Amino acid sequence: MSEPTSEILSKTPLFDLHVSLGARMVPFAGYEMPVQYPLGVMKEHLHTRAHAGLFDVSHMGQVELHGADAAAALETLVPVDVIGLPAGRQRYALFTNDAGGIMDDLMIYNTGEYLHLVVNAGCKAQDFAHLQAKIGHRCEVKVRDDLALLALQGPGAEAALVHVIRPSSFVLPASFMGGARLNLAGTECLVTRSGYTGEDGFEISVPAAQCEALAKALLAAPNVQPIGLGARDSLRLEAGLCLYGHDLDTTITPVEASLNWAMQKVRRTGGERAGGFPGAATILSQLDNPASVKRKRVGLKPEGRAPIREGVELVDANGAKIGVVTSGGFGPSVNGPVIMAYVDAAQSAVGTTMNALLRGTPTPVSVVAMPFAPHRYKR
Repeated sequence: MSEPTSEILSKTPLFDLHVSLGARMVPFAGYEMPVQYPLGVMKEHLHTRAHAGLFDVSHMGQVELHGADAAAALETLVPVDVIGLPAGRQRYALFTNDAGGIMDDLMIYNTGEYLHLVVNAGCKAQDFAHLQAKIGHRCEVKVRDDLALLALQGPGAEAALVHVIRPSSFVLPASFMGGARLNLAGTECLVTRSGYTGEDGFEISVPAAQCEALAKALLAAPNVQPIGLGARDSLRLEAGLCLYGHDLDTTITPVEASLNWAMQKVRRTGGERAGGFPGAATILSQLDNPASVKRKRVGLKPEGRAPIREGVELVDANGAKIGVVTSGGFGPSVNGPVIMAYVDAAQSAVGTTMNALLRGTPTPVSVVAMPFAPHRYKR
């Protein structure tokens, strides 16, 4: 994350605040972003698990789809149920290509008036162009460069959000993936009960001009600390959540990525609106014939405490390559190293052992169930 770059970097509306808080800034997805604060990655991670952490995720892309045909149009690009998404609810989704690979993963929120999408920073330009080219004739594609995005995560997130709600009679989204419009510290915001840490928490779409004031108000709440990209990565890894460009890319299908749960029955073979999205033939075939899937995303735990990083090869007892690590590091909450990897499907069952070639030395690892740290979403 911290390699030198000659790229001209963008800044989020919170850049000055990050600097004033002592953040170490690094290039990330075309932006100058805080990788950590003086508290340090380990303590930031544990603070989020125990209390509440505030993340600047304003580098991500936000776009609205307006019009009566928006949901049906979007279903031509994703293998999920958009038409059946109720107002006030959010759903995880995937843009797929004609080969069934994943172009990006995203969130879709139905405001009741339009669809609000949040996409990854590194993919947002291509995603906006993809939406405009493929469905711009069926609905209005409105890019919201004027919005910022904050994530407030941890068991103390609800109390911290209540601290800034005006008036206090406003009701928070009651459960995971719910949403609402709320006045926070005097600014109308779109709030969803979601996030990427495995904890209860909220993602807050706020006008960029008011983002710093809201961030300061949230940081003034008891037990809220600013959290950087380092802890964000270790938190999502412990939660078994994919990072696009690492655990997901255009060569990996949703079935290979173990994301079957993200594709509702209505879009599968025999469903009312089966198929009709890019790569449907490949994806539906894999869903219908699990034995045809050659590789799978799995969780691994090594013996010992040495972290095993992305790119490390995995081999069987005979030394034959059977996979590769896509995310790996130390999990502070589980007090040990955790790994996500793609392995040959025949080697993907929980309990299967193999070796990671750590600096050329075989290191035993075992397939384990994910998440590594339990999800604590509010259901």
